[in-house]
Amino acid sequence: MTVQYDGTNFAGFQVQTGQRTVQGVLETALRRITGESIRIVGAGRTDRGVHATGQVISFQSGTSLAPRALQHALNAVLPEDVAIITAAEAEPGFHARFSARAREYRYTIWNAAERPVLGRQYVLHWRAYLDAAAMDRAAQVLVGEHDFAAFAGASEASERPRRTIRTMYRLRCWRDGHRVIVQAVADAFLPHMVRNVVGTLLLVGMHRASVEDVARILASRDRRQAGATIPPRGLCLTRVEYD
Repeated sequence: MTVQYDGTNFAGFQVQTGQRTVQGVLETALRRITGESIRIVGAGRTDRGVHATGQVISFQSGTSLAPRALQHALNAVLPEDVAIITAAEAEPGFHARFSARAREYRYTIWNAAERPVLGRQYVLHWRAYLDAAAMDRAAQVLVGEHDFAAFAGASEASERPRRTIRTMYRLRCWRDGHRVIVQAVADAFLPHMVRNVVGTLLLVGMHRASVEDVARILASRDRRQAGATIPPRGLCLTRVEYD
């Protein structure tokens, strides 16, 4: 199934005791419709406040409902901030997370003097003018297979190098009116990796860092050298690619 959700009022995707999570809400709905206790798997473990238009989940069920009928039944009982967009039977052995070849995230920045009102929960407001072209040039330094320890969460950055090596297939930045958008496509992402990369590119956009600085930060493997971890509300999981 492909799932869309507004992450504003969720403590992330993955089930957490005593917390409202996307996985928890979906499993509750499945239990209500099928009568089964089903554990689902998500392609991306999005953090608290992160949104999705293209999250993919997989699970096994003995229900007699066809996928399309199950989709409609689930949408009838799911809360308004979650919806199933597509549903289909998968091939044997399919796993939403481990079968994925790439994941695409987009981070959206509202780059204007005045803060937005409508849609404010989906963008980061940034007053200082950003040079999106400079950000895009710096982003190309991070394309390819690299050790992304400098852009990892604190715990991951302290692990051995093999744990923080990822392949960035595409990393682009462009301006669309007041919006500055960063698109990142990789085989997988470390926790907070996209938000840390964007936080570093913001320094480039304000001409406080250069392309050479980004290359140096990447090579350093030192989280302290990179930019700040920016808020999650501008981040959205938009697509998951499979064979």
